[in-house]
Amino acid sequence: MSKLVRRGYLVLVLLFLYVPIIVLILQSFNAGISRAKWEGFSLRWYAELFKSPSIMNALYVTVTIALLAALISTVLGTLAAIGIHALRRRPQAIMMTMTNIPMTMPDIVTGISLMLLFIFTQVPRGYFTMLLAHVTFNIPYVILSVMPKLKQMNRYSYEAALDLGATPGYALRHVILPAVMPGVITGALLSFTLSLDDFTISYFTTSPLVQNLSTLIYSEARKGIKPTMNALSALMFIALLVLLLAVNRRVTATDNTKNGGKS
Repeated sequence: MSKLVRRGYLVLVLLFLYVPIIVLILQSFNAGISRAKWEGFSLRWYAELFKSPSIMNALYVTVTIALLAALISTVLGTLAAIGIHALRRRPQAIMMTMTNIPMTMPDIVTGISLMLLFIFTQVPRGYFTMLLAHVTFNIPYVILSVMPKLKQMNRYSYEAALDLGATPGYALRHVILPAVMPGVITGALLSFTLSLDDFTISYFTTSPLVQNLSTLIYSEARKGIKPTMNALSALMFIALLVLLLAVNRRVTATDNTKNGGKS
């Protein structure tokens, strides 16, 4: 009986989470404007979606910022993880605690603090400030993705490469990076995913003239939900779902390889 109750509870939770999303996706194919009446299957709203200059501009901002933020935060986060790993135990613990703090803070705190920083330094908010904000909140996730791989590798491999005549740069590229590459890729995918759908931090660190898809949907929703917003939300959900599945598959494959190597 208890097993049946647990399964029923799980089904109710999943229905509560995903039925609204399913309804939204179905409504994006509704030929009519009314959300209360089905007027036939149509791709009309998807066609209008790609004809909208504001949506296409927001899509460009979203994708380019996500790509640049993922690239920059992956490089900086990987180098930071290598540096933290080289510290002694106590300084390393302090640095890891400082790394975890931004991840535990609410997004609205991070967004407002960055907004105040840009206002104090008189940096005009726009594309550049949004990019800086995304890089800032992505770096801790990259560090936490790379650190486990650094702890798994042989700590003497780097020193052995130096003893054999390798330069520090060569040893970094051919010894450390190949060992931590699964963590680097996972961190990059996670950074791209987080940047792609971020709203709160983006809202506080940009101007009304530069919007990503999340802030655009919010501003349009205040005027009334248009059918094109259903199509846009459906595409965003599918894109994020594919990315999250890719990240989870990458992590699972890495864990299986690790367990297989141990066995």
